[in-house]
Order: sequence, then C-alpha cells, then structure tokens
Amino acid sequence: GSNPDERIANEATMLPIDRVLGERLGVADPDAFSAYGRYKAKLRPSALADRPEKGKLVVVTALTPTKAGEGKTCTSVGLADALNLLGGVSMVALREPSLGPVFGA
Repeated sequence: GSNPDERIANEATMLPIDRVLGERLGVADPDAFSAYGRYKAKLRPSALADRPEKGKLVVVTALTPTKAGEGKTCTSVGLADALNLLGGVSMVALREPSLGPVFGA
C-alpha cells in the first residue's frame, strides 16, 4: 500500500500562496512577498510592519523525532493547523523541513 502521509498529502487541496496571504493575512500587495512556485513564499517583514504587535511566537525545537517519526515539522504544522481551526491566524516558518517533498518543495 501507499504511504499514509503521501495519501493524505495527495488528497489535500493546496491553495495558491497569493490567495492564502490575501485571505488569511490581508497581504494583497505582490511586492510584499517573493513567491517560490504557486504554493510557497517568503514574506517581507515590512509587509506586516504597520500592524500592532499582538502576536505570539512559538518555537518548536528537538534533537530527534519520536519513534513514530513525528518531529518538529509535524508538530509545527499540526499546531498551526489547530490554531487556524480554532479561529486564529497562524503562520509557520520551516527551515529545511524533512517533509519538503510532501509539501511540494
């Protein structure tokens, strides 16, 4: 059978990054970010400079994944998804995610 992570990823509907930035963060100016394909972007800090600093920062760090293979990437993405489902607005910055191929990197 296929890998369950790949199956889940293949069933997901990805949204274009400009749509996500516009609808979720109110960032409509195309000069506010650098798109890397349709689904990833680097957001310029100046794009959010005029907003009040009311956000929270959560840093996820670890040396090794669990025996089930759940590491920093899974934890970070799961936390962001949960916060969004609860009505919050969250973003994730991942450096060299091990699941990059699943994310379409």
